[in-house]
Amino acid sequence: MDIIYYLASCDTCRKIIKSLPKEHDFKFHDIKQDPITVAEIEKMRELSGSYEALFSKKAQLYKSMDLKNKSLTEDDYKKYILEHYTFLSRPVFIIKDKIYIGNTQQNMLQVMKALV
Repeated sequence: MDIIYYLASCDTCRKIIKSLPKEHDFKFHDIKQDPITVAEIEKMRELSGSYEALFSKKAQLYKSMDLKNKSLTEDDYKKYILEHYTFLSRPVFIIKDKIYIGNTQQNMLQVMKALV
């Protein structure tokens, strides 16, 4: 089953979800209400190639924790994503064992093509 990892309180995520085809059967995973498991993050990493690809450098905690001035490893990225949902770049779609990360226009076009 195709899945979307999102944040229910995020306006951008809500807008994207509204734009999805109604007939497509997604499993919706609100990462704030139901934190990501180690198995889920490891599957995402396997599909994306790295934890860094899943990590949001736009997160307010990234700035407030001064992480931009630290040299982070893959283990650090994984640890931070598991510790706090805000570090996951959102939304994350897994469609037919392909991963689509983030809300860029190009990424959303690829998601829509994958749903056809």
